[in-house]
Amino acid sequence: MGKTVAFTSAAVNYLPKVRKLCASIRRYHPEFEIVLALADEKAAGVEFGAEPIDRVIAVDELPIPDRRRWIYFHTIVELATAIKPFVLCELLADPEVDRVLYFDPDMVLFSRLDDLLAALDGSNLVLTPHLTRPEATLEAVRDNEISALKHGVYNLGFLGVRPTPEGQRFARWWADRIYHFCVADIPGGLFTDQRWIDLAPAFFDGVGILKNPRFNVATWNITTRQVAGDLASGFTVDGEPLGFYHFTGFDSGAHKVMADKHGAGNPAVAALVAWYAHEARFDADEPAAQVAWRYGRYSDGTPIPLGHRRLYRARPDLQAAYPDPFDATGLLRWMNTQGAIEHPEFCAKKAHG
Repeated sequence: MGKTVAFTSAAVNYLPKVRKLCASIRRYHPEFEIVLALADEKAAGVEFGAEPIDRVIAVDELPIPDRRRWIYFHTIVELATAIKPFVLCELLADPEVDRVLYFDPDMVLFSRLDDLLAALDGSNLVLTPHLTRPEATLEAVRDNEISALKHGVYNLGFLGVRPTPEGQRFARWWADRIYHFCVADIPGGLFTDQRWIDLAPAFFDGVGILKNPRFNVATWNITTRQVAGDLASGFTVDGEPLGFYHFTGFDSGAHKVMADKHGAGNPAVAALVAWYAHEARFDADEPAAQVAWRYGRYSDGTPIPLGHRRLYRARPDLQAAYPDPFDATGLLRWMNTQGAIEHPEFCAKKAHG
């Protein structure tokens, strides 16, 4: 048996969250190699070697065609998701690797995952659905089942792939789709990397669907899972040890809102949320959290509005005319002059992406 690689993807400013995930992987699976896919540049002064990470693969090290323009297309969240299949392809190409696991950086492991690994060993890839049981109330249907219809059946906070011919074919297909279509556009049928995976069980053989409730526990499925226990004795889900919990939307406060709503009266859910809040209490004060995203500004320091990214993506003529979109003397000048005349809906001052 070769090695198992677990990787996550984030920009430098998300390193405090990455550390929590990777420390939990190290605790329960010290045999794993842990890799950070960096949707950023390796910032000076950030000591990745001091983190529970074995290797960092930055986006500028990946063999992505027309990489600089492609990076400009994406917001920070889109880029962190867009590089996932490319890193997956790189890791699967290593002849020493037998399994590759992806975890979102806002996840934490709470027990070993030997049963998950066994399921992967019998498959080419494994997925975790957002939901594994029907909701019982209209409110939960609206919040969770309809949300899954919009965002994707499977939660791409986790993915496991083996380097079989079918596993590698899947990774190449996913990378090809994400290269062109990693945008958050729910009305257009896209949610970054996730909606594509709805097609995976139809397109590929040996796709394992992990319905064990202890995997990928989150606010969108706690209505149908009995979370119990505490920090001292350990958490369980339907009587089994909690495998990993997804603290999605934690910094915005959305996680607590939905946990309070769907986990109301459950002391175990409250304890999980309180524990993560305690662990994250100094995140914003860490030096790494203060590092500005390298691809968030033009060369003169001007923040890049989301509209500029969307317009540039949609206009091949602009891409040809301004091959380095980050150059403030080129594309930014056009956006502020001609672009503002032709496309005020994109070039007006808006929230930056």
